[in-house]
Amino acid sequence: MPRSSVSRDYPKPSVTVDIVLFTFTEGELRVLLIQRKREPFAGYWALPGGFVNENEPLEAAAARELEEEAGVRGIYLEQLYTFGDPGRDPRGWVISVAYFGIISADQARDVRAGDDAGDAGWFNVYDLPPLAFDHERIIRYALQRLRYKLEYTALGFLLLPESFTLSQLQTVYEIVLREKLDKRNFRKKILSMNIIEETGQMRHGDHRPAKLYRFTARAIELEKARRRFP
Repeated sequence: MPRSSVSRDYPKPSVTVDIVLFTFTEGELRVLLIQRKREPFAGYWALPGGFVNENEPLEAAAARELEEEAGVRGIYLEQLYTFGDPGRDPRGWVISVAYFGIISADQARDVRAGDDAGDAGWFNVYDLPPLAFDHERIIRYALQRLRYKLEYTALGFLLLPESFTLSQLQTVYEIVLREKLDKRNFRKKILSMNIIEETGQMRHGDHRPAKLYRFTARAIELEKARRRFP
């Protein structure tokens, strides 16, 4: 069928990208939100994102919007899901392709609102303000994906400092999974996965000294390879 015929016979939806960016800081799993300057939902918090330009690859659009609205660039983004329910955007028929990613607490401190956003900030994923569009649903979906990946990958290396105790690691898992884990079973499982190793150092504090661990170089490389070639 000639291209002109396809263009004439089928309506064209608008396409946007939305980005769910997580970080773990101060004992909380947080998500990046920007405050909208314009209608619809002016003044509301929303995920970074926007319309895809003509002939622009989706991945490029997601990276561009994240940099324009929050000053974040050069991070890996994984395609999450496509949201296209009628009425999700009061401006008309708009399909959104969502992406998600994770950055370290150090990287998260560099986030700033761009010209397209009134403000930008990190919010506890379990205590969100009223959100624009269907962005609460998108965040819930991304959280489920994060939980699933945390169960079987070394993705935790992005949520923790370079060295950590097993208690710190368990805390991250409990907050992301939102459930209390048995200490003995958790340690047995995590050590059997061969994704962490002892650093040979100890953390001293008010309680008994605790061994410090780090993710193994092999586990990190495998995770990077898995993300680079999904």
